[in-house]
Amino acid sequence: MSRPARRLAAASLAVLSLALSAGAALAAAPAPIIPVPAELAPGKGALVVRSGAVIATPADDAAALSAARLLAGQVKQTRGLDLVAQAGGAGAIVLVRDPSVTAAEGYVLTVTPKGARIAAKDDAGLLYGAMTLAQLLSPDAAFGRPVKVPALVIRDQPRFAWRGIMVDVARHFQPADSLKPLIDAMAAHKMNVLHLHLTDDQGWRLEIKRYPKLTEIGAWRTPPTAGEPSSGQRYGGFYTQDQIRDLVAYARERSVTVVPEIDMPGHAQAAVAAYPEVGVFGDRPPVSVDWGVNPYLFDVDQPSLTFIEGVLDEVMALFPSTYIHVGGDEAIKDQWQRSPAIQAKMRELGLKNEHEMQSWFIDHLGTYLAAHGRRLIGWDEILEGGLPASASVMSWRGEQGAIDAANQGHDVVLSPAPTLYLDSLQSTRADEPPGRMSIMTLKDVYAYEPMPKGIAADKAGHVLGAQANAWTELLVTPAQLRHAIFPRLDAVSEITWSPKDKRDWTGFLARLDPQRLRYARQGIEAADGAFAVNFALDGGRGAALRSGQASLALSTQAGFGQIRYTLDGKTPTARSPLYAQPLKVPVGATVRAAAFTADGRPTAAPRAFDLGRTALLTRGNAELTACPQGELGLRAPLTSEATADAPAFNINLFDACAIYPAAPLDQAGGFEVKVARLARHYGLAGDTDKVRWHYNATQYGELIVRTGGCEGPVAATFALPNPATADNRLKFQASLPPGTGDSDLCLLFTAPLSGPFYTVEALALTPRSPTP
Repeated sequence: MSRPARRLAAASLAVLSLALSAGAALAAAPAPIIPVPAELAPGKGALVVRSGAVIATPADDAAALSAARLLAGQVKQTRGLDLVAQAGGAGAIVLVRDPSVTAAEGYVLTVTPKGARIAAKDDAGLLYGAMTLAQLLSPDAAFGRPVKVPALVIRDQPRFAWRGIMVDVARHFQPADSLKPLIDAMAAHKMNVLHLHLTDDQGWRLEIKRYPKLTEIGAWRTPPTAGEPSSGQRYGGFYTQDQIRDLVAYARERSVTVVPEIDMPGHAQAAVAAYPEVGVFGDRPPVSVDWGVNPYLFDVDQPSLTFIEGVLDEVMALFPSTYIHVGGDEAIKDQWQRSPAIQAKMRELGLKNEHEMQSWFIDHLGTYLAAHGRRLIGWDEILEGGLPASASVMSWRGEQGAIDAANQGHDVVLSPAPTLYLDSLQSTRADEPPGRMSIMTLKDVYAYEPMPKGIAADKAGHVLGAQANAWTELLVTPAQLRHAIFPRLDAVSEITWSPKDKRDWTGFLARLDPQRLRYARQGIEAADGAFAVNFALDGGRGAALRSGQASLALSTQAGFGQIRYTLDGKTPTARSPLYAQPLKVPVGATVRAAAFTADGRPTAAPRAFDLGRTALLTRGNAELTACPQGELGLRAPLTSEATADAPAFNINLFDACAIYPAAPLDQAGGFEVKVARLARHYGLAGDTDKVRWHYNATQYGELIVRTGGCEGPVAATFALPNPATADNRLKFQASLPPGTGDSDLCLLFTAPLSGPFYTVEALALTPRSPTP
């Protein structure tokens, strides 16, 4: 063979090899389905689906027709195709009842070049098969174009019966219509329980016709202030019974059960504010503005029990769910301990302590619910004092509550904090909205295993499933709530539906990519922090300022996509330089970066790192650290009912102190510190004594700045102004003594604990003037 012929043959083999590799990669690519199915067998060929394709159902099957319409609606939203749902006749897609599909909620989806068939025995199975096909019909970014669905057979069924999410609508009210997109997403992901936390100290959100003051009074609160005069404008809201009926029907059509929670015996302050006679001492407190644990409990006398039973009667009439959640959490027993009447009741009943009193109370509620064909479920504190036989347990304080209850023969739902608490922040990024500072990444949630190891094998059947929780003390708006829930909802759906051995983090990320496109088309503000570029400055800011050059490492939390960057401040594209190793960048540049998919789409909004001298000398609130004796526990909004675009600050409730780490003092001649004043509205109960009080030498306290850490010399002291007349965002400036190298700056507030809470918004060092 001649040399040119050999080169041509080698080139042909290379092309063939590339083609085979591409074909193998295509065949190996996971089907774009979340949660991953139990069984998927590929077939031969493909089905092409265009606008106008018919989805046929049995002529007299209303639930099948509903599933077909939901399929058509989903595909219209996420792919832009108009499918036609019809009862009777033939279609490219058919939904049928098939008793051979024995698993509850299970389905079989068969796709051939001639059509698609969804078979199930129950309504949920038909819906879930339809939602799987909807994902196969929106596999990429080609919106509005026909879809080629590969031939396959999927046999699928859930691992757990309870696949849920809790939304706390008591702390910050979420309008009923804002919950419907979440229900749609739950159905699309085969999740079937929406737990609504309807009552708490801060608000009663459900209309009870027998007791109208629960919403006339209990649904509204006057927001706290940070020392300034109150506007008097109330915050709150509630669901009418008609709105609940509409929401429950909407959810039922999508195979989602709405489980109501009426919190008892604690978290009762809003109820007691409305009806003081059901409280322990008969006093009327305001509806609480304090997040956390408050002291008000329901009484246990007959009038109070009659009141509670009347509430439960109307709750059961509105919610057809088997389970009624009665809370039972964080019921500190101080009021019961101090009540002579309750102590007498305990002696009459032969109860040893207040925990047994709560057990008696919960057992009474469980018996009442059972008499009406319902089952009681509560948070794991109901184990204290002995678990009533009628009760099921939702374990939030880790897994031990679930382990103990299941081993005793009680049904359990796993919902451990912080892993499944979706109000936990997803990253340490400064652009995160408010939430808890216990960072729970997308990967953390995906890695959770809902079957605890401590449950005996013969008791495993008592594990109903798992549930994520979204508490709203710090999440105010529907947009903030959606940011917290999505895309971590996808991880929750997969750990509760899919077989354990089918779960795969890398495959999950590949399948999540088209799902995030679906969210965008549905108008769901899913968080992108797991896919955004993070920047790590090697050697610190001082070293960069001294040398004039910085070494900057780029990464993403999820590790998905290829990072590309620019050094001129322009927005990166898929053609920008590919990041491969830490960048050597001159001080003064701005690095912008984003990760990109194989087809050139950014996985998240571009993020930037400013290497200008001013930026390197400045640390914002999120870049500060906790003082040695504390920790930053919350990211709180400036005001209690702040909107989504309002600033938020990392704070330590127990110590108003923060560190500017490794401040390059040899570069600084002074500083400007921005301070924010927040309401101090946290119910700490037994943790009150953990709050550190720093002696204030002036009426409203001071900001003390020290160099060399919190034990170092005082660099500056600023008297804080009267909160009643000063703005809640302040600025202070001072010079700094000559320094060498890097040193921590400690910023300590001494404001009285009876007043508002202060935090540092930002501290900017001012450059030292050149020596003449």
